[in-house]
Amino acid sequence: MLTGKQKRFLRKEAHHLKPIFQIGKSGIHDVFIKEIQDALEARELIKINVLRNAIEEPEMAGQILAEKTGAELVQVLGSTITLYKRSEKHPRIEWPRE
Repeated sequence: MLTGKQKRFLRKEAHHLKPIFQIGKSGIHDVFIKEIQDALEARELIKINVLRNAIEEPEMAGQILAEKTGAELVQVLGSTITLYKRSEKHPRIEWPRE
């Protein structure tokens, strides 16, 4: 579970990122989840865009993806989901000292 300070830090880090995935009318399926897991391992912090023709609402899609990938839901802003999961092999994000 992320604290408020950690989420705030991750939102700041994700601000400049562009969404690398889109959820459309095909919705969330096993192959999509596997691709997101691979991207999270490589990048740790990703954004996903939910298109207007998607079956799921952005909030629900974010919760489903976080649950199925083991990631933390950092933020849902409009139609953009931000997810974080610490990389097991190559951690990139350095947390600020408290």
